Amino acid sequence: MYAVVRTGGKQLRVSPGDVIQVEKLPVEPGDTVELGEVLMVSTDEGTTVGTPTVGGAAVLCKAVRNGKGKKIVIYKYKRRKGFARKQGHRQPFTMLSVTDIRFA
Repeated sequence: MYAVVRTGGKQLRVSPGDVIQVEKLPVEPGDTVELGEVLMVSTDEGTTVGTPTVGGAAVLCKAVRNGKGKKIVIYKYKRRKGFARKQGHRQPFTMLSVTDIRFA
């Protein structure tokens, strides 16, 4: 059984037992998170595709930790103008462990 969920502007395929990294959510480690924007659910009986979401479906997760990703370097440069700017960025994330997929 798996589901496709939308969170943080991205779509992820998840199954029970998966550990996923999503955009930072306002939760503490150990909290339970319910992802309600389920776009598709596939079970042994068949596949259900939502229009745009599947009604009554939810993915239950447990927050593992919050953190920051690897540093991304943004370098802007214009030739022959003496213009160069270097900027760095570390995107915050929340790591979730998928515990269950609820589907009515």
